[in-house]
Order: sequence, then structure tokens, then C-alpha cells
Amino acid sequence: GDLFERFLKLKAKLEAEGLFDPATRRTLPKHPRALAIVSSPQAAALQDVLNTLKRRAPHLPIEIYPTPVQGDGAGDKIAAAITLAAQSNCDAIILCRGGGSIEDLWAFNDEVVARAIRASRIPVVSGVGHETDFTIADFAADLRAATPTAAAELLSPDREALLVRLVQLDRQMRRQANRSLAERGQQLDWLASRLTHPAQRLQQQRESLRHH
Repeated sequence: GDLFERFLKLKAKLEAEGLFDPATRRTLPKHPRALAIVSSPQAAALQDVLNTLKRRAPHLPIEIYPTPVQGDGAGDKIAAAITLAAQSNCDAIILCRGGGSIEDLWAFNDEVVARAIRASRIPVVSGVGHETDFTIADFAADLRAATPTAAAELLSPDREALLVRLVQLDRQMRRQANRSLAERGQQLDWLASRLTHPAQRLQQQRESLRHH
């Protein structure tokens, strides 16, 4: 009860400051060139995220910024990892942590974490906890995913779907090119039928002269 009351007070304070204003949210990249993940290297949720990214977008470079995700001082360390990730050449950050109790997730209710998220120059997706878990980080992030795996899916274009689309576009372009060539061929045939051979033109002129 005490923790939940502190959560509500901090949420109200940051909301009043405009920290959660939807107008300040950054746009997620449709085709990121690299992703940063802020998480504990030992977290099972991190492995889920990495497996999802490997399956959907094996070409996508991943940079991991390790940090404790619970315990004393974890909030400051998470904020530092976010700040470091924001200075990288990545196009977005995934904040990754599996589910747990409000005590387990409390580091993500730290004010310093929320401010680090909003200070990031690149968008941040919060993949913290399960669908029913809410933290201050979720409100500060540019997008809240229901689970860490969902965060990975939101930021990774499906490679197989992209390849299928490329094949479709290739076929469409070939059909259009063939149709265009056929139309040009018909135009050339029509123009050719109207052309008169020079010898035939001379003969016509000679006959015209005779008649005159």
C-alpha cells in the first residue's frame, strides 16, 4: 500500500510537469538499423527478446547495455544505462525486464529513470513486466509494450514478410515493364505501317509527274 501510494504521487507529479505529454513522444523507426537493449544480462526476458529479434530480423545489430534491474541503487544504474544507450548510433532503445511484484519492479518507478527516458535523443520502448504490470517507466516511454517480447516485435520488421513483399513488388514491376513494352511495340507497328519506303515514294512522284 505504501509503495502504491508513492507510485501514484510520483506519477501525478511528473504528469503535472508534462513529462508524459503524448506530444513529446518520439516516433519509432519503421526500419531500424540497430537497436539498444537496457537489461540485466542474466534476465530470462532478455533471452526472449534476443530470440525474437534473431527470428524476425537476424540482420539487425543489437547492443546490450547491462544493468541491475532490481535492488538498492538499481534505478540510478538503469538511468545511467539509458543515458549511455541514448548516445549510441542505435535507432531505438528497448527497456527490458520480466514480470514481478511491485517490489521487484520498483526500480522502474524511480524518478531518475523516467527523466533519463525523456532526456534520450532516440525513442524508448518500455518492455517491463507482464501486461498487467504498470511502472512510471511505461508512462515516460515513447511506447509501452505489453511484454518484453512484444517490445522486440514492435521494433523489428519481420524479415520473411519483407522478403515476400519484395518478391511481390518485383513481379508487379516486371508486369508493368512488359505491359509498357507491349504498348510501345504496338505504337511502333502503327507508325511503321504509315511509313512509305523512299523507293515507293519516288515511284509515286514519277507517276504524278507523268500525269501532269
